[in-house]
Amino acid sequence: MKYILSLDQGTSSSRAILFDQYGKIRASAQKEFTQIYPHAGWVEHDPTEIWESQYGVMIDAVQKAGISWSEIQAIGITNQRETAIVWDKKTGDPVYNAIVWQDKRTSDFCSELKGKNLESYVKNSTGLVIDAYFSGTKINWILENVDGVRDRAEAGELCFGTVDSFLIYKLTEGRSHKTDYTNASRTMIFNIDKLEWDKKMLRELNIPSSMLPQVQSSRSKFGNFNHEGTVIPILGVAGDQQAALFGQCCFSRGSAKNTYGTGCFMLMNVGAEKVTSHHGLLTTLAANPNGGVDYALEGSVFIAGAAIQWLRDGLQLFAQASETEEMANESSSEEIVVVPAFAGLGAPYWDMYARGAIFGLTRDTDKNDIAKATLQSLAFQSKDVLEAMEQDSGIQLKSLKVDGGAVQNNYLMQFQADILDVKVERPSVIESTAQGAAYLAGLESGLWTVEDLLKMKEIGRVFEVKMEREERKKKYGMWKKGVERCKGWVE
Repeated sequence: MKYILSLDQGTSSSRAILFDQYGKIRASAQKEFTQIYPHAGWVEHDPTEIWESQYGVMIDAVQKAGISWSEIQAIGITNQRETAIVWDKKTGDPVYNAIVWQDKRTSDFCSELKGKNLESYVKNSTGLVIDAYFSGTKINWILENVDGVRDRAEAGELCFGTVDSFLIYKLTEGRSHKTDYTNASRTMIFNIDKLEWDKKMLRELNIPSSMLPQVQSSRSKFGNFNHEGTVIPILGVAGDQQAALFGQCCFSRGSAKNTYGTGCFMLMNVGAEKVTSHHGLLTTLAANPNGGVDYALEGSVFIAGAAIQWLRDGLQLFAQASETEEMANESSSEEIVVVPAFAGLGAPYWDMYARGAIFGLTRDTDKNDIAKATLQSLAFQSKDVLEAMEQDSGIQLKSLKVDGGAVQNNYLMQFQADILDVKVERPSVIESTAQGAAYLAGLESGLWTVEDLLKMKEIGRVFEVKMEREERKKKYGMWKKGVERCKGWVE
């Protein structure tokens, strides 16, 4: 038996999943790590803890499977995107904590960049909008605010990377400083037409090019991991959302997936030609199964599963997230709207200054009603994104493929189908992100062909549309009203 080891480094936990040669999960291990909040709106991770947790679960998964390391044909890596790490080129020691994609500390700097009329350049060159979400302004912050770091960077002593780069560097013991096109396309300093670092953006953000990783195809060799004499190549790397798109086998133009994790991320493959959004979406790079790149439209919802987490941990309305399905089914209220804009609003609004709210509260509102409305908010936000996507691409979606932890919630999936008015397909393996990284590594190692991947993909359940048009229209209208009232809350 041959295996692919997939490393899935997420926002709240590190996971390792071992796939066998038939694409089945043989073993997995997972470890949560610390979320650091130094100030309001700041979110950090300890890069050393990220590495140690990822390395630990990798060892655990292989031990659980009871196989030898020599049976592992290749390693695939997928990761939380946009999170920025700067480390010492020689020692691998980070100079500061990882600044996480959710972090808002560079919002004012982003406003300054907008004041320089850079928005259209950023959109045309990088496919992105100017926002604190992306890595570029985070790198600038570390260079400007951590003692001695600017001088060390100018002297060529430091590396920047998204989490994949940092893991590759650690796995190869400092021999490889690389990233792939999908992760590079989320930095706001990468030109997605020329497929190279953008010199103008590097100048604007004052980032030395010597810090940057080499960029290559998601399906290529990134280096070797040596485990006690057994050498295993790293052959697949993709940012988590592009990995999920690949894991869902969205290889053709117009195919789309939505991942329900900490945030919610919808991607549509738009093929070999770049599509520029006029409705607040991002244009990003996706992995092509033949080794090149495709373009994708992406809508990012910042707060999805994190809203359910907030109900559980912040408000303590229930003990397990899985309880929300029954709570939603028990709720009879149709009047509550929750807008979970805890970190501002993402696509298609891009309002860094929006904040969350609950509307429609009455004396008889109970926790079931709030849980139900929070679940619905995930589906409404996804509808906002899909409408923009269809307008930009001219493609009418026939079905939506879904993955991520929250898709186990049948109430949410049915409501999603109803509010979108398209059928929702849930795969039997919902670990599409890890699966995508495994598929990339497996293809490159020769273990699988593209035809093999299409045969291995199994649909677990299809949710058909049940809601009437008028009801859909009314519910979505209430949602839009709530969103308008949350915009620009912070002065």
